[in-house]
Amino acid sequence: MTPLEQPDERLRHAMRRVLLATLPGLLALVWWFGWGVPINLLLATVTALAVEAAVLRLRGWPWRPFLGDGSALVSATLLAVALPPYCPWWLTVSAAAGALLFGKHLYGGVGKNPFNPAMLGYALVLVSFPQQMTHWPAPHGLDLLAGLQQVFGISGSAPDAWAQATALDSLRIDKSLTIDELFAGNGAFGHVGGRGVEWINLAFLAGGAFLLQQRVFSWHAPAGMLGSLFVISLLCWNGSGSDSHGSPVFHLLTGATMLGAFFIVTEPVSGPRSARARLLFGAGVGLLTYLIRTWGGYPDGVAFAVLLMNLAVPALERLAAAPREPSLP
Repeated sequence: MTPLEQPDERLRHAMRRVLLATLPGLLALVWWFGWGVPINLLLATVTALAVEAAVLRLRGWPWRPFLGDGSALVSATLLAVALPPYCPWWLTVSAAAGALLFGKHLYGGVGKNPFNPAMLGYALVLVSFPQQMTHWPAPHGLDLLAGLQQVFGISGSAPDAWAQATALDSLRIDKSLTIDELFAGNGAFGHVGGRGVEWINLAFLAGGAFLLQQRVFSWHAPAGMLGSLFVISLLCWNGSGSDSHGSPVFHLLTGATMLGAFFIVTEPVSGPRSARARLLFGAGVGLLTYLIRTWGGYPDGVAFAVLLMNLAVPALERLAAAPREPSLP
């Protein structure tokens, strides 16, 4: 992109609507996990805007129109809600800086990135710092002072058992308890999914429905992801035994499913252009998410699934554009 190819008003308007649509999910996250979420959001936003301004200055581009297009804010917001609340400040800063540098500007800036920037930043810190990335708080988290102490490493005492394994992680490592026993005795499980996370997923679903109604994106990628995740989890579901991988409803309302379906796989630059290819792209993300959750080394596979399918976008576009063979008489 040259300085003359400045973002138009359509991009700014779309980014504003995406930010507006994240509000239900953000509010639900704050309700369930407390101050860690806005702290993450502030750190990620400041870092993303600072990196964006610095890169634009180094390249000699006018920074005002590009900072105002909203793309850096959207990447920072999606990254902030994906990271564990109360993770160390340097983790959030590293993820946001990596997302902007390696996910966006390395390839020429907005409109040219082959990978989803937020998911690339998330994957970078997940691979580099797996212990910190799996340290999720129990519902309702910490108060503001304890949260700041935890994030910035200030000496202070946090309540006992303020962090716990997530429902996905607990299910993945379980070898003896049935699903019913996990829901009855494990605090990470709620009614049908992760405790609190099921409501957060419903909130992101509401935001995604708003974006669909506003025609910010089409239904193809979300339907492909949710449909394939539902089908594969239904086919692999064997009830509530100790070797069960969870019901379809559990997988739809746990982890980052709805965030991924409506705010990640719909990213227009790193995803396919044609409707058929978007449907295949979403289906691939849903299938890979389930495979990584169930048999992979990470409890939630949305980020890696999206990045792997980003690599497949050219092949999906060719497949979608290939003429169909005429049927035999």
